[in-house]
Amino acid sequence: MATTTPAPIPSAAESNPRRWLALVFIGLAQLMIVLDITIVNIALPSAQQDLGISSGDRQWVITAYTLSFGSLLLLGGRIADYTGRRRAFLIGLLGFAGASALGGAAANFGMLLAARTLQGVFAALLAPAALSLLTVSFTEARERAKAFGVFGAIAAGGGAVGLVVGGLLTEYLDWRWCLYVNVPIAVIAALGWTALPADQRSATRHRIDVPGVLLAVTGLVAVVYGCSEAESEGWDSQLVVGLLSVGIVLLVSFVLYEGRRAERPLLPLRVIADRARGSAYLAVALSVVAMFGMFLFLTYYMQVVKDYSAVLTGVAFLPLTAGVLLSAGGIASRLLPRVAPRLLVVPGLLTTASGTLWLVFLEADTSYATGVLPAEILVGLGMGLVMAPAMNYATHGVRPEDAGIASATVNTSQQIGGSIGTALLNTIATSTTSDYLADRPKAPPVLRDGLVEGFSAAYAVATAILVAAAIAVGLLMNTPRPRRESGPAQDAPAAVHLG
Repeated sequence: MATTTPAPIPSAAESNPRRWLALVFIGLAQLMIVLDITIVNIALPSAQQDLGISSGDRQWVITAYTLSFGSLLLLGGRIADYTGRRRAFLIGLLGFAGASALGGAAANFGMLLAARTLQGVFAALLAPAALSLLTVSFTEARERAKAFGVFGAIAAGGGAVGLVVGGLLTEYLDWRWCLYVNVPIAVIAALGWTALPADQRSATRHRIDVPGVLLAVTGLVAVVYGCSEAESEGWDSQLVVGLLSVGIVLLVSFVLYEGRRAERPLLPLRVIADRARGSAYLAVALSVVAMFGMFLFLTYYMQVVKDYSAVLTGVAFLPLTAGVLLSAGGIASRLLPRVAPRLLVVPGLLTTASGTLWLVFLEADTSYATGVLPAEILVGLGMGLVMAPAMNYATHGVRPEDAGIASATVNTSQQIGGSIGTALLNTIATSTTSDYLADRPKAPPVLRDGLVEGFSAAYAVATAILVAAAIAVGLLMNTPRPRRESGPAQDAPAAVHLG
């Protein structure tokens, strides 16, 4: 196999002496993006009632964001590489804030839909710019591990924070504040403009790979939209099968075009062909299947089955966030410079799988302390071990001109994994519930038992996916333990030796 050895670069202190301050603002931007994935879910019932949105149309409030975000990430990452990551970061922040303000002031469904689409567009520029800025700011192994521990904790635990914040804002203020809250966060993050590493102007005139953009965007739109429709239409419907088939054909065509014909490819295949980075993308994509499923089904379990309020449901997710913070920020950041990444990612996936397995045995009358709490702690600890090293190695050893597209690729993995996982697990849950209720009386206790039966089936599948992911990553990610190089280049990233 090939050997990836990054060229010598300045030490972290020389490249960005204000890198720790920059981490604060980059982390805020990432938190805003991750919050928006779950915070709007809490606000949706109130928004639906306030704006008169039909039950058939309400899913578009979520889908409009995921479609534009997931499909434009690769383009956003390449734009950040070509035009400057700091510039892309600021444009993404201000655009996201403006779109959020528009959504908060929405007078009708169309206005809210337009705002959510714009949020996704600017998030597709902001997310890869933020991760690539982090990549170029932290180059020394130990500092990089700590920085990516913080970033990984935000990526894995921010969704649970969104549930808490969304519940509080919806119950005590108004659903519109679930969108307005992004404005002050974006303004504060934008104040860190001067702490970010300066953009390096290239003497080469870059041109966007237009055929690659068209193939990637249309392929990703088809896949993400197909998965979102699978929840309501079923996986065997003509619409879903058609969309997924077209999406797969377009994405395969994209890979073939990038590898054979593109002069300046949107996604150079060297980025994903590296086994360390490819395994990191796989780990992120498959781990979020469990994470998104847990948020979805536990939210319904606590609110519908256990009759928790929105605020109490959000608070009940806090142990998961605590587990992520402890694992990513405390354990993974200390071990990452010392051990091979798969020695963190594989145990992380298996720990997460043990948490979802615990939920398989959940019943309607199971107490929070014996049912939900242990599972949340296990999933939180596991996801922290997965996300910190996966985010690190997703951009490790890439050429400077590819940092943005590598960052976009890991974000795309997360979006695609979340879309497919949510649709797949929700289909399994609803069909299992329907089968359970088919020949039973529709009394409230039976309905609750039917819901829990569906959740259990979904968690069983999520567990199997996580175990399969652990096996795959264990076999593929053969990057050895990082080692410190002697001499003046010791602050550069350690070489990644493959095969």
